[in-house]
Amino acid sequence: MSGTTWKGIRRQSLALVSMALAAQAVTARAEDGSERLARLEEAVARIEAQLAELRDESPAGHRDVAELERRIALLAEEIARLRAAGTSPSQPRSFSLGGYGEARYENFDSRTGAGVTSGKEDRVDFTRLVLYIGHRFGERWHLTSEIEFEHALAGDGEPGEVAIEQAYLGYRVSDELELRAGLLLVPLGFINEMHEPPTFPSVNRPSVERYIIPATWRELGAGLSGGGERLQYRAYVTSGLDGAGFGTLSGLRGGRGSGAEARAADLSLSGRLDVAAAPGLTIGAALFAGKTGQGRLDTNGTPIAGRLALYDLHAEWRFRGLRVRALWAAASLGDADRLAALAGEPIGSRMIGWYLEASCDVLSSSRHQLLPFVRHERFDTFDRSPAGAAVPAGMERRVTTWGLAWKPIEEIALKLDRQDFDGPDGGVDQWNLGIGFVF
Repeated sequence: MSGTTWKGIRRQSLALVSMALAAQAVTARAEDGSERLARLEEAVARIEAQLAELRDESPAGHRDVAELERRIALLAEEIARLRAAGTSPSQPRSFSLGGYGEARYENFDSRTGAGVTSGKEDRVDFTRLVLYIGHRFGERWHLTSEIEFEHALAGDGEPGEVAIEQAYLGYRVSDELELRAGLLLVPLGFINEMHEPPTFPSVNRPSVERYIIPATWRELGAGLSGGGERLQYRAYVTSGLDGAGFGTLSGLRGGRGSGAEARAADLSLSGRLDVAAAPGLTIGAALFAGKTGQGRLDTNGTPIAGRLALYDLHAEWRFRGLRVRALWAAASLGDADRLAALAGEPIGSRMIGWYLEASCDVLSSSRHQLLPFVRHERFDTFDRSPAGAAVPAGMERRVTTWGLAWKPIEEIALKLDRQDFDGPDGGVDQWNLGIGFVF
């Protein structure tokens, strides 16, 4: 391959990085319209300059050039929309309204992998509608909040609920540092902080990010967030998980406090670091650590510490229309046997899981996106049993999800996928059909 071609690929990759930064500006929910407009215009200028250089080195109609032209057009549409809404640098907007939603149809196999009747009935569900409300009190202070409505109906005897998904005050110290206090999303995994349906290709969220990392996971606390183009970080002190809510198969999910009169005898630390290691490649790590006993005593009157360390390693690589994600997460839990007495079921002293996901836009020359994808997961919420436990360790579950996501525009996704489950009970495979949107 010639040196000129390599130079063109390198420049095209830099352009895609610029596009990613612009996309972050579009989806940054705490940012007002004037800031989004300024960043978008700057991003378009950078990409157009790089595109001009790429044209000089690529033949007319080259796919790299066509892809960049498509992405510039998308950014131009966003700029036009902001201008139509009356946004300008001299007229900052203090109030922001947005949100996202998703609905699904699930079709279950009649038999489990073990060959017995599954007993599951097909169902439809408007899974959630989330409204984002933001407000800027000036150049430094802002409020970010999300209110979630789950399963269409909430109230006595209804399946849904209304909940605050996040709500915090932010103080912008500088472009690289913000202080936060309130109900914060714990910064682990890919999905917990960025879970809008068009941002992932499957109908259901990854199982590893439901049972090992218990998304959607938020706790009350304070901390800081910041960084630049190459490095991003977050560090929080928050309320901790409640070990009395842990389970054999549900893992840590039942221990989330969610800011709802949660026990706060034990606080926790969480942190995350992401590095742009190369054009299109981001790698990072995250940690959540603290006690989970929450002041409870065992039958002998001895305090239960229940020390937990939950951590993940993650990486994402983007090249043209291809995106590959990899995540590994593990939790180590002390006093699992004593917490089990509170929970009423065995609890693993180690929980572990990982997944690998790949998707590719096969319509990269069009403004539409058609994303075939596949994801394979393995996870075990009872990977290690505490000493003396009657239940043996080893309840690994495996999930392979494959399908298609079609995005007629960036903010809307129509999805179809198949999930193949394998685990201690054989698992029940299913087809899923879903819609998702963000606004």
